[in-house]
Amino acid sequence: MDKCVLIFDDDTEILYLCSAILKNTYKVVTRSRCDNVPEDVEAIKPDIILMDLWIPSIGGAKATELLKQIPTTANIPILLFSANADIKEIAVSVNADGYLEKPFDIKKLKETIEQYVL
Repeated sequence: MDKCVLIFDDDTEILYLCSAILKNTYKVVTRSRCDNVPEDVEAIKPDIILMDLWIPSIGGAKATELLKQIPTTANIPILLFSANADIKEIAVSVNADGYLEKPFDIKKLKETIEQYVL
């Protein structure tokens, strides 16, 4: 269980649900805001990031763009996740490594993460 998943989402129910689903396989760290994204990512050193598209304050798209420009965080896989119908196009435009549509099923969540960390 040494792989770490960092989840940014302002919906505490999503954070709780994802943590409950993943906690037996991964170390799970959650954030309900993205005020200090580079600092949080540098401190936590996750193996993958799940980034909500509409998280305060700068939003998931902008946070992803920022992380992909920093040499020490650029290679960390980032999956955008949102109910936005354009999530695929947004993920491509900000250089996210992938995306997950909300609502998601548990199997899809696990399989998508496994693709990037195992």
